[in-house]
Amino acid sequence: MRGITKTFPGVKALSDVNFQVDYGRVHAIVGENGAGKSTLMKILSGIYLPTSGTTEIAGTEVRMRKPADAQRHGIRMVHQELNLAPDLSVAENVYLGRMPRRLGLANRAAMISGARAILSEIGATIDPAARLGDLSISQQQLVEIAKAYAASPRIIVLDEPTSSLSEHEAAALFRILGKMKAAGIAIIYISHRLKEVLDIADDVTILRDGAMIETRPAEGITAAEMIRLMVGREVANVFPKVQSEIGAPVMKVTGLGDGDSFDNVSFDVRAGEILGLTGLVGAGRTEVAKAIFGLLPVAKGTLEINGKAVTITSPAAAVEAGIVYVPEDRKGEGIVPAMSVRENISLPVLKHLSRLGYVSLKADKALAAKYAADLGIAPPDPERRINLLSGGNQQKAVLSKWLAANPSVLILDEPTRGVDVGAKAEIHRIIGELVAQGMAVVMISSELPEVLGVCDRVVVMRDGHASPPLDRAELSEERIMALATGEETA
Repeated sequence: MRGITKTFPGVKALSDVNFQVDYGRVHAIVGENGAGKSTLMKILSGIYLPTSGTTEIAGTEVRMRKPADAQRHGIRMVHQELNLAPDLSVAENVYLGRMPRRLGLANRAAMISGARAILSEIGATIDPAARLGDLSISQQQLVEIAKAYAASPRIIVLDEPTSSLSEHEAAALFRILGKMKAAGIAIIYISHRLKEVLDIADDVTILRDGAMIETRPAEGITAAEMIRLMVGREVANVFPKVQSEIGAPVMKVTGLGDGDSFDNVSFDVRAGEILGLTGLVGAGRTEVAKAIFGLLPVAKGTLEINGKAVTITSPAAAVEAGIVYVPEDRKGEGIVPAMSVRENISLPVLKHLSRLGYVSLKADKALAAKYAADLGIAPPDPERRINLLSGGNQQKAVLSKWLAANPSVLILDEPTRGVDVGAKAEIHRIIGELVAQGMAVVMISSELPEVLGVCDRVVVMRDGHASPPLDRAELSEERIMALATGEETA
């Protein structure tokens, strides 16, 4: 790709970017949210037309006017925001646009057996006949990867492919990338997880503010050096541990079960504590969080807040009890994309901003301005549509929305999924301030450095069952993975 420039109304997303990837190599692209990584790849995959610049494949200049053009040239892209059909089966999604046929009709048996083989190869235990929309976000991400891999691509673009995967699933994906590399496929890998980049990439390109800063072999570059080039400044600690005084239990879960995804889950979380909830994809972590928040029914077990039993049958009841939940699927469940930042922040507390049935615009604006300033939402314009913000700033707005409800317990499901290192450090700084003020935090994360970095205790889930909490002194990646995979009995 030579001299690639892309201008949107009022925004220059890319400025004269030159980028080259070779067959049989893994080429990582790193940069903060808004650096232009996804825009560059959307031009390569035919989603956007460049304002100027050219693209060559195998020495021949090509012009991708639509995604079908890119696919004809052997280019497949796994998007960070999933690009699947929820009402079709897993197998139908894997073969979408190129379904095998028999007697002129779609051959469902061939699709199911082919999808089962591909899913097995990438280590995903997913029923190919299941409806895609019934799967978790992490399972859908594995289907997206299987869909791209099944198309036998010459060039594959992976945009944050492990953002919802545990270390175990990510390791299976990396084995597949090794096979693809050996087969001569060019792999373009976008990730905010710099350890992954150093582990699997042959080359690294750093983008900042729509411009290419540097391309160099991955060997010899350090994570600290990449961060400095990405953000133009030093970021001392992405997962800072803020010391706080840990008090009495705020929330206690005893024998919780939904009769399906999890059973007999027990733990407590204390004032000023970050309790980690980790495990492999499909272990039941998100389902437990949603059940506590009233989004999923509970079949058995009890829940106590500050020593008093509570019954949660809806999110409204959870908020009333002092429990709030920041979901993993920020786009689908965390924000209302067409509304402004201000409108999103005030949604859960409109009754507190109202008088005689009318919302006070003055109070509404004051609330949004306070949280935009306190959490450093950029740009600091509460009237801006929230879907125009970067992922990290959208996440700060979702946090603001629930902090405005003045909770006792904050449940965070993959709080730094798909955000850059600078935003990760900022989000963890905010979480650290909250626990220092006495809030109890339950944090679900698949990223073990994050879990080890900030959590005071950790509960590991496997097949819907939870381990006893591990104290910080007992924590290690090996211990957590042993519990998550069943190699060590809880």
